[in-house]
Order: sequence, then structure tokens, then C-alpha cells
Amino acid sequence: KKKKKKERKKERKKERKREEEELEEEKEEEREEEIEEKKREKKKKKKKKKKKKEEDEGEKEEEKKKNDAEPVVQL
Repeated sequence: KKKKKKERKKERKKERKREEEELEEEKEEEREEEIEEKKREKKKKKKKKKKKKEEDEGEKEEEKKKNDAEPVVQL
């Protein structure tokens, strides 16, 4: 009888340990997913910023051309 009790106790301990490990793995996966998501967001923002910068530079160029094309009037 004592032997069975010990075996069951061991089994429960193993089961708990297995569950804890699974939980840890899930947490680790979630962390990795969050990191990947942040990287994607950062890339998106960087791309958006670069596009906006290019557009702004394009507008500046157009403005400069327009200003150069207008006759300069001196008073």
C-alpha cells in the first residue's frame, strides 16, 4: 500500500512539473511573438517615416523650382 502511495505522489509531481514546463514554454512563445510584433511595428513606422521624408523632400524640390521659375523682383 505504501508503495502505491509513493508512486502516485511521484506521478503527481511529474505531472505538475510537466504542466509547469508547458506553461513556461507558452509564456516564452508569447514573449517571442510580442518581440516579433514590436519589430514589425518598428519596421512599419520606419518605412512610413522614410516615405514621409521622401515626400517632404519632393515637395521642397517642387517649391524650390517654383520659386526659381518666378521672376525675382527687387525693390
